Amino acid sequence: MDANSLHFSLELVSGLGQGMSSEQKAALRASLVLLQRDYRFTRVLFWGRIQGLQADYYIAQGCGEDQLHNRSVLYSLNCLDWSLLPPATENMILEASEVIGRFIGDPSHEYEYASTRNKADEDKADEDDPVPDEEEIKSLKEEARLVATIALIDQESAVVPRGAYVKSPHGQVELNRSFQGLSMTEARKLTNYFHCTPTLNPQTKTLEEKAELDPAIDFLNSLEHDIPRGSWSLQFEGGNTVLVLRSLLWPGLTFFHMPMTPHHGHIYIGNGQRNIDLPFML
Repeated sequence: MDANSLHFSLELVSGLGQGMSSEQKAALRASLVLLQRDYRFTRVLFWGRIQGLQADYYIAQGCGEDQLHNRSVLYSLNCLDWSLLPPATENMILEASEVIGRFIGDPSHEYEYASTRNKADEDKADEDDPVPDEEEIKSLKEEARLVATIALIDQESAVVPRGAYVKSPHGQVELNRSFQGLSMTEARKLTNYFHCTPTLNPQTKTLEEKAELDPAIDFLNSLEHDIPRGSWSLQFEGGNTVLVLRSLLWPGLTFFHMPMTPHHGHIYIGNGQRNIDLPFML
């Protein structure tokens, strides 16, 4: 959610149990303004909070000229002092997927986990004489796990309404200044909500579907074809004035949009763990 409208946006999701204290709101509003000035971001977004056993991580994202790509990610333990996180890599995400359990709240904490490696592949042994797999004890810092978790949640659950972003002929993604929100009819359809980051499995469309799309605004993937089906809960709140989308894959991820207005955003407040049992719950 945009830092400039943080107080108003938090009020829209407070009814879902995702509110914050007055002290935290005041600290965030002050520190995010300074963050934008110090790092010279064009826009600062409050991403959310990952809850730890000892402390919570407050996450912010800074945007450059391109609104979607190469976002800077920062975290804070007190809503005042911010530290820049390194970009996520595929190796980080693979290693973080091996770690099970809650976050501690200490960036320097090291997790130890058993990683299975195939010695036959490493030694290029003969296929007729296979060598059994071995377990290798590895370690991973919580800061790296934090980076990977934020990247995964963004890839799989970050949402933007159709038309909120526009892609220029040069490939740069910008805010659509003419976007005035979805109509009430459009807001009820899951097809009008997109992943606001490139997904791991791009959708394939037929020629007929491609002919109906506007390449300037339909350059992202729709939530309609997400797997597993039914991983999003769509409903109206506040007397049909606010559309709320909640992710069942990442419990705690909430997207909101006020139809007929450009106001929208998403926030994550949770323990940073994916609901791996979702396919069996649907």
